[in-house]
Amino acid sequence: MFWHKLSQFEQHVVTIHPGEFYATREDEIVSTVLGSCVAVGLFDTSSGIGGLNHFMLPGVMEKGALVVDPNARYGMYAMELLINELMKLGLRRSSMAAKVFGGGSVLRLPEGAAGRIPRSNVDFAFEYLRKESIPVLASDIGGRQARKIFFFPRTGRVLLKRLAGQLVASVEREEESYLEGIRSGPREGPVTMFR
Repeated sequence: MFWHKLSQFEQHVVTIHPGEFYATREDEIVSTVLGSCVAVGLFDTSSGIGGLNHFMLPGVMEKGALVVDPNARYGMYAMELLINELMKLGLRRSSMAAKVFGGGSVLRLPEGAAGRIPRSNVDFAFEYLRKESIPVLASDIGGRQARKIFFFPRTGRVLLKRLAGQLVASVEREEESYLEGIRSGPREGPVTMFR
């Protein structure tokens, strides 16, 4: 995650990557680039509090439960982290609204897996929001293109650009690298001993 300034915006822009989230009550913009990943923007225009997450996989799905995997790289944990941070800032859960983006088929994976990852991400996001009674006001999902979004947390406004050509290849490389890290990395975090 990094903060920067773009000449076309008055506000600072915070850019997040897969596995990250950002919540704020400030007049900022949260930006991310999505391929098969999904980003969920949560906000409340009356309080001016909002935030965005970016996740690669929903987690392990079980019948009757959303997700049972507690790993932060997954959608369930990404949603809970974002909601908890928004509530710390003063946003009431009952006043949240959502916008959902991403889930494009941009990864070069075997035939079945290529469509399964983005579809699972999208299905998870909508099922989670439905179970939590958070209305989805807008979405731009699926297809074969990557997307760059600028999310304005205070208002829920979104600027979206579909990416093509070399930009899609760059998104694909980043997501493949992140996915490989998920598959090969440890499932548990490090333990720090102290006295």
